[in-house]
Amino acid sequence: MDHTIRQTTSAASSTAFVDVLVPVALDQTYSYRVPRGMALAPGDVVAVPLGPREVLAVVWADNATPDPRLHNRLKDVGEKLDVPPLKRELRALVDWVAGYTLSPRGMVLRMCLKMGEQLGPERTRIGVRLVGEPPKRLTPARRRLIEVLSDRLLHNKSEAAKEAGVSTSVVDGLVDEGTLTIEPMPRPPPPPPPDPSHAQPEFSRQQRAAVDAMRALAANGSFHVALLDGVTGSGKTEVYFEAVAETVRRGKQSLILMPEIALTGQFLDRFTRRFGVRPIEWHSELTQRTRARNFAAITGGEAPVVVGARSALFLPYADLGLIVIDEEHDQAYKQEDGTHYHARDMAVVRAHIAKIPIVLASATPSVETEVNARKGRYQRVLLPSRFGGQHMPHIRAIDLKRVPPPRGRFISPELAEQVGFAIERREQALLFLNRRGYAPLTLCRACGHRFACTICDAWLVDHRFRQRLVCHHCGFSMARPPVCPNCAAQESLVAVGPGVERLQEEAAHLFPQARSMVLSSDLITSIETMRAELNEIAAGRVDIIIGTQLVAKGHHFPRLNLVGVVDADLGLNNGDPRAAERTWQLLNQVVGRAGRDQGRGVGFLQTHQPEHPVIKALVACDREAFYASEIEARERTLYPPFGRLASLIISAGDRPTAEGFARRLASSAPRDEHVQVLGPAEAPLAVIKGRYRFRLLLKSARGFDLSAYLRDWLAAGPKTKGNLKLEVDVDPQSFL
Repeated sequence: MDHTIRQTTSAASSTAFVDVLVPVALDQTYSYRVPRGMALAPGDVVAVPLGPREVLAVVWADNATPDPRLHNRLKDVGEKLDVPPLKRELRALVDWVAGYTLSPRGMVLRMCLKMGEQLGPERTRIGVRLVGEPPKRLTPARRRLIEVLSDRLLHNKSEAAKEAGVSTSVVDGLVDEGTLTIEPMPRPPPPPPPDPSHAQPEFSRQQRAAVDAMRALAANGSFHVALLDGVTGSGKTEVYFEAVAETVRRGKQSLILMPEIALTGQFLDRFTRRFGVRPIEWHSELTQRTRARNFAAITGGEAPVVVGARSALFLPYADLGLIVIDEEHDQAYKQEDGTHYHARDMAVVRAHIAKIPIVLASATPSVETEVNARKGRYQRVLLPSRFGGQHMPHIRAIDLKRVPPPRGRFISPELAEQVGFAIERREQALLFLNRRGYAPLTLCRACGHRFACTICDAWLVDHRFRQRLVCHHCGFSMARPPVCPNCAAQESLVAVGPGVERLQEEAAHLFPQARSMVLSSDLITSIETMRAELNEIAAGRVDIIIGTQLVAKGHHFPRLNLVGVVDADLGLNNGDPRAAERTWQLLNQVVGRAGRDQGRGVGFLQTHQPEHPVIKALVACDREAFYASEIEARERTLYPPFGRLASLIISAGDRPTAEGFARRLASSAPRDEHVQVLGPAEAPLAVIKGRYRFRLLLKSARGFDLSAYLRDWLAAGPKTKGNLKLEVDVDPQSFL
């Protein structure tokens, strides 16, 4: 148990000292003096002076033997904040993640403290009440406000002003006149807890075995990893809800991580039907006030169930008892900037440290998780068939070499015919293309000029809805010019290749009476907009859905029975070691949207490579063939999970500086027979935001401590200076 740091009373010393960790880009702790009368323990959240300002910090350890030469130079801890301390298991997670990813501990701690926002008691909301007579000078604005407050009840100040259509200065004026009085608003009561017995569903015979396993896992309460492995539409969510229900009964908290929190409208509805209330949410779209309130509920134990994006993993839960990773295979769990971590893997680490169970749920498990299940490290809980007796979709390949679309079109005649049949049957069709915008490239037919980003090594994507040419790497955009900027030719600019916007244009030409909708991340303005559009589709008010990978993640569209993948080869030829796995997972998930409610679903894969192992495995519905082939290839080449990788990206404002440092860094690598240092070479995206990029790739055996090797190497190697930047990514998911 953490011991309290108290002031010593010996003759040798009457002062206590603590080491604190500050949530900034620093790895070290700093020593501070504890003021008389203040008792501190590891985990306490404090405010300390750092340079000219006061910052948030966490007591990391006591300091029984401070350097006596520093006694008079050490500053006092400013104050101890009235918030729950960070528990030992969370502090251990911070240390572990920092050590593994080579990130400063302060930056990992930052993720635990509301992303570095100020903590403390929730700000008191101000209310106003009508108590006196109207003033002599009664303007129309004042009259409207008095009418709103005529019930003489306490109203939120800003909300009353908004309802009356006046500024808050009008409210202040009536307070000065004595017509209104200001009172603190009572804190809203916490939401009622989820009821684990609210609406227990009827499970099928196959589901009951999985439900029993989930309940046993939660009831045991010790560290254990289970893979809930179920086909699309098998009811995985309802099954792992039973583990959540058992955890609620035990009085502990559950965390459900989801890869795309913006897409959880249907999930939240299902949770509400099962438990009678909505869970607490945690994601970047929350308002600051809701974020503060939810944080207080989580740390105070008033949030039995939290549904969140990957950042929710690092919150200081009062008593976490279960973690669920939904769609555990999803690439969105990898944090690609700041601290590079994989939320699934770090969730397993947190569960191990906290000695609690964790459930990984997926219809298409990652190769790493599949290997762990095959080796017995993870328990596999199977759901091999769809709920309600629905069949899995039938999948067919359309060979574009044999039956190509008409010139300038991208939907083959066979797929167009099947979409037409679906519309006639009053069913929905989904056209999937994992490419945003109208076209990935714009060029001039007269001179061949291609529109490229001015500061990235990338083409500009034509977005017709926005009337802009956009870089998807840095955000640069420009209006589509009327003439070629290189040769001044008029009407010579042509769009090359399809995006989802162009696909909608083609669908409108083929099916003029059909109602279509594009689902793409660049067209989503808010979570509410996204949920409204998904509800439109679920209600059957859309005939043709045209979407990117957004449509692949857990949606249930009752009338959707046909899925057409416009370019099934898109992810197979980019040199990524995980390209086959990602394509297989993505297309499985997309086709799995079909036939979940009624009728028989069917999926069509337009491809130039019908003989590719991934396409053949999809058409044959032969999951075992895919995993056997992919696992054998990984094991033969010592790629994860049979080996380990780390990526070093060196960037600078000019190419010679970046390349020169990369070569010096590579030449300083310690020699070790267990490690291969590959490179340096230009990164596939050689320039991003005006910075030239070179990459070193490290490859080692699975049991080798690659993080320790990197730490020793970088400590002894050349140091970055000026505009040089070095990014370390242990277990990289992206190779761009």
